[in-house]
Amino acid sequence: MQSIIFHIDVNSAFLSWTAVEQLKNGAKTDIREIPAIIGGDQKSRHGVVLAKSVPAKKYGIRTGEPVANAFRKCPNLVTAPPDHKMYREKSRQLMDFLRTYTSEIEQVSVDECYMNFTQIAAGYASPVAAAVEMKNEVKRRFGFTVNIGISSNKLLAKMASDFEKPDKVHTLFMEEVPLKMWPLPVSDLFMAGRSSVETLNKLEIYTIGDLANADVNLITLHLKSHGRTLWEFANGIGSETVHTEQEAAKGIGNSTTLSEDVTTYEGAREVFHELAESVSRRLKKAGQKARMVSMEIKYHDFQTMSHQTQLERATDECGLIHETACKLFTESWNGEPVRLLGVRTSKLVEADAPQQLTLFDIEFPKEPDEKHKKLNVAMEAIRKRYGERAVVKGSEMV
Repeated sequence: MQSIIFHIDVNSAFLSWTAVEQLKNGAKTDIREIPAIIGGDQKSRHGVVLAKSVPAKKYGIRTGEPVANAFRKCPNLVTAPPDHKMYREKSRQLMDFLRTYTSEIEQVSVDECYMNFTQIAAGYASPVAAAVEMKNEVKRRFGFTVNIGISSNKLLAKMASDFEKPDKVHTLFMEEVPLKMWPLPVSDLFMAGRSSVETLNKLEIYTIGDLANADVNLITLHLKSHGRTLWEFANGIGSETVHTEQEAAKGIGNSTTLSEDVTTYEGAREVFHELAESVSRRLKKAGQKARMVSMEIKYHDFQTMSHQTQLERATDECGLIHETACKLFTESWNGEPVRLLGVRTSKLVEADAPQQLTLFDIEFPKEPDEKHKKLNVAMEAIRKRYGERAVVKGSEMV
């Protein structure tokens, strides 16, 4: 049976949710129908655009750009500050509703998720009919709209949901890729950031179809592993696995939104060290070790991606988690500024569970010997009593 994956994305989520609340509280104007944005402060005009209305988009206003720039493009722009507590509640309501269809849902951000529709497809006339029913019911119940993309894998479902908006259902199965996706500019491809697009354009690659039909070795020569990923995406190659909430809960992780975008590997490495220390402490406190490490990136334009790998042996050690996260980052980063980084561990086992050694430990940093384990325990005790920077390794000093 062919997998059927839905990607469900709230249209201009922050702006839509704010509009719904304003109308519920007696507002006379729906900010979705006028040039409006969410982000910053209307008087100071500081901050960045988090969401925009369709009329604002017509002025060339882009998500992620400074609010001051947006006002230069449209002086009569209306803005409202973000309310993340309210957004979380709206998100929870939406996910609770979607789970009345199936529990196989992977929430990837506050306003989007994947749904594995495969096992319940037989109960509906067609996937499109089911998706139309879902989006119409969301609008009736909650007052905001969603786009739903349908395909056999997550990548194509996401690409489909980005087609014409708002309040639409689109399909993008493999046989539809040449007609529906290849004519699009390569900048529309998921994870194709500005610098990658500039490199591809220099290679005379302007559409997704150009990339799909290019020599993958040429692409990887110029864009390394990220180039191969983009080439695979252009050819519709993506994962079918929807990670449910129950699966995600079987792990320990941490992420941080950065005060300033990270633009270098060295900057990301420092952030990953802090995250790895936090995850390592929590694993030890829980008496767990992890067999899987994953790394998450959210770019300055709010696109997100993650990459994971399985370890040869379970670990709770900061050094191994840190180095693995950095390795995953170098394999995935497209060179664009990063606003959030995260580290998550999963496939947890009890810390004292016996482990089978393999011949392939050289692929990863070594587990510390007993002497260094005792040293790490002593350092953790000092940090817990006197603070995080009370003691550091010499290799971490500058």
